[in-house]
Amino acid sequence: MGDFYQNGIITNFHNLRSRDTEELERELTSFSRKRPMTLVLPSLYSELEGDALPRIVEILKDVPYLEEIVIGLDRASEKQFRQAKEFFSVLPQQHRILWQDGPNLRAIDKKLSEHDLSPTHEGKGRNVWYCYGYVLASGRSQSVAMHDCDILTYDRSMLARLMYPVANPAFNYEFCKGYYFRCADGELKGRASRLLVTPLLRTLKKIFGYNDYLEYLDSYRYPLSGEFSMRTDLLNDIRIPSDWGLEIGVLSEVKHNFETRRICQVDIADRYDHKHQPLSRESIDNGLSKMTLDISKALFRKLATCGIVFDKGKFRTIKATYYRIALDFIETYYNDALMNGLSLDRHAEEEAVELFAANILEAGKQFLDHPLETPFIPSWNRVSSALPNVLEHIYEAVEKDNE
Repeated sequence: MGDFYQNGIITNFHNLRSRDTEELERELTSFSRKRPMTLVLPSLYSELEGDALPRIVEILKDVPYLEEIVIGLDRASEKQFRQAKEFFSVLPQQHRILWQDGPNLRAIDKKLSEHDLSPTHEGKGRNVWYCYGYVLASGRSQSVAMHDCDILTYDRSMLARLMYPVANPAFNYEFCKGYYFRCADGELKGRASRLLVTPLLRTLKKIFGYNDYLEYLDSYRYPLSGEFSMRTDLLNDIRIPSDWGLEIGVLSEVKHNFETRRICQVDIADRYDHKHQPLSRESIDNGLSKMTLDISKALFRKLATCGIVFDKGKFRTIKATYYRIALDFIETYYNDALMNGLSLDRHAEEEAVELFAANILEAGKQFLDHPLETPFIPSWNRVSSALPNVLEHIYEAVEKDNE
């Protein structure tokens, strides 16, 4: 992206010129002597059979600076786990697979459940949480990155740029978020971020006035991206949401733990494409409908901790204001797409906004009806305090599975 403007309250790393990836990787290899690096890959077994992950693995084979690759494997039988071990065996780096459905990790999960410390929902949040537990247990790295396994436009520069800000010993950043432009088949994508998060943040700022947290979130160019990196010590304190609020929840936790001068974002790709969620108008428990509900609740919960008081009337005002602002954004995105030779279905965009507006109201209702809801998985500091040897047990379970 050809600009150098620093907007918002976090540092923005641009792609000011096309720097040679090999040059970046040589620097990262040098950095790895002081700050060893781990990559976490949360994956469903079905992604091993898709188009993206085989290509990602092929590219990772040539990445020279990674100390370790940790793969969180979800929804896999014993036979599929063995196939996954064969699939990832081509990686020359130290790598371990966390078989989330295997008896060894399930036994640990049962023990955690007895102390009300286990994740209550299956899914990406639970997968990532156990992967982070293993990273802490292995003690092999000082910097850790994570990205999804369905990226169709993946290349080596994406990981190198994502890792660089937290791996460079001369920098003081604790957390880095990746951003990019979403496009596929000549169409502008990224509806959840474009049509929900940004308009909702602008709505909340309009209604409640200046708020440091809202200003912080609005500084991210793609707040819902699944690509981020951090210093490993942050893994001890961070509380990961177990639902679709994962990305927003992680950003909230980072803001809670660090000053904004230690937080940054980086342009990691000119174009990005991955699996697209269906709108799912027929069910609030699936697709973008479920995602927008969880994201909205995550925002409301965080704002409540900032001292903002909500009631039914306030949520009706939020819905009405959001709807007007989101419709204006559709016009902006349509013009942007048209100028760049992309297509944008304005009818489909307005249908999405109508659904999102209804879900914002439903999220508010659920927030008021269930004030004691705790969607966060406990931090590893808390879990280790209750069960001092739990990380050792996770390490032993994973090593046993990977023999």
